[in-house]
Amino acid sequence: MTKTAPRDPNLGGVVVATALPYREDTSAPAGLAVDHDRFAEHCSWLLDNGCHGVGPNGSLGEYSSLTDDERRRVIKTAVAAVDDRGIVIAGVHAPGSHLARHWAELAAEDGADAVLCLPPTMYRASHRQIVEHYTEVASVGLPVMIYNNPIDTKVDLVPELVAEISQIDNVVAVKEFSGDVRRAFRIAELCDIDVIAGADDVLFELLVDGAVGWFAGFPNAFPAESVELYELVRAGRIDEARELYRNLVAVFRWDSRTEFVQAIKLSMDMIGRYGGPCRPPRGALTAEHEAQVRAETEHAIKVLADRTPTDLSPVK
Repeated sequence: MTKTAPRDPNLGGVVVATALPYREDTSAPAGLAVDHDRFAEHCSWLLDNGCHGVGPNGSLGEYSSLTDDERRRVIKTAVAAVDDRGIVIAGVHAPGSHLARHWAELAAEDGADAVLCLPPTMYRASHRQIVEHYTEVASVGLPVMIYNNPIDTKVDLVPELVAEISQIDNVVAVKEFSGDVRRAFRIAELCDIDVIAGADDVLFELLVDGAVGWFAGFPNAFPAESVELYELVRAGRIDEARELYRNLVAVFRWDSRTEFVQAIKLSMDMIGRYGGPCRPPRGALTAEHEAQVRAETEHAIKVLADRTPTDLSPVK
């Protein structure tokens, strides 16, 4: 399905980096085939629970474990499931600009609203090479959210570099995953680009400091409550937001750990959704990690069950 509505460069709100469900299939890679029916239902459920959009083919979506055909079909499935009720920000991460541009071209053809793009993966690019990388991806014409994840890429999009990249046409936002909450103010001082919270366990701090969106992991399991948290901060109801965040942040910390995909999928299983297995190289959680994820998810489930959702109607 190809969207016909004009593309909106506003990439804020709660956009969920979608986990990808698999079903057993001995003919598929690692014996696991993408379950597109479950994935479509999950995207629709997230929108039904107030999320503003979905972000398929990110790290949480295990893009690097997909075949080229699977990767493209995931975008098509997300676009059809969202069906103009929200935005689809397609991950176009790749080792080089020619490949990232290729994925951006396919995303545009298949109806995505925007793209999320890391610097070149598997190579510690120079600042000049990073700017060239994003110039190539942005030339496709879709709004671009650049992605700073120095933990995984070993390349840090420091505020000064973000400011330079922001001058490229179609670059409109930065997903900030460095963990350094001081950067929101510094980026705002240097350039006009939307800052998007990229790690669940610094969400509150970055929103208070001016981030306008959250490219999120744990809303795969707690979408309505996550949207409530986001809206409370945006409405200036900081004390209420802090209390909700305080009870979720322990499980949110898994979003910044190596095992974040497995942890989020386990939390999904625990709330009655389907998380399921991961493809290699991601294996099962260790017994210790599984026990910790279960305990922290159980705490979050209990807290959320015992509270009354906040009335977010405008105060008259």
